[in-house]
Amino acid sequence: MQEQTRVNKNRPSLERSAIRLALTETREEEDKLKKFLLEAYDMRSGVTELGGTETNLQHTGKLTNSVLAAAFNTGVIPKDARKIHALIHATLEASNSIFIHNNSNASYVLKIGLTTDTEWIAVAIYGRSSLHPLLEHARVGLGFMHL
Repeated sequence: MQEQTRVNKNRPSLERSAIRLALTETREEEDKLKKFLLEAYDMRSGVTELGGTETNLQHTGKLTNSVLAAAFNTGVIPKDARKIHALIHATLEASNSIFIHNNSNASYVLKIGLTTDTEWIAVAIYGRSSLHPLLEHARVGLGFMHL
């Protein structure tokens, strides 16, 4: 019991963990962090990457579908209606910061980190947007929902 209390007290937040996953630069770094989160804190996690224009990513559902596929394929959430609903809302919340104040023709390269403790889920999106290679902007978004 004391060990469980210590682990929970020192556990990093789901939000910070999702952001850290989205910021990883190599597959090895990503895999190491996912393994650590699972073994040390029983936190399930997943990552996906995608690119395209705002219109292609947001209005076609490509972003949401990619996040759902990553969550199902990595075991972050099961195919349960309430959990899917929460994941979609967290994804929409995170994407609000990504797709704000930009032209719909802007190109994006995004990396998305997902973490859950089975009660809450965090979705972090990090990436770059650009209308022209000389006008690139870094962007980050975060969504957090109760499952």
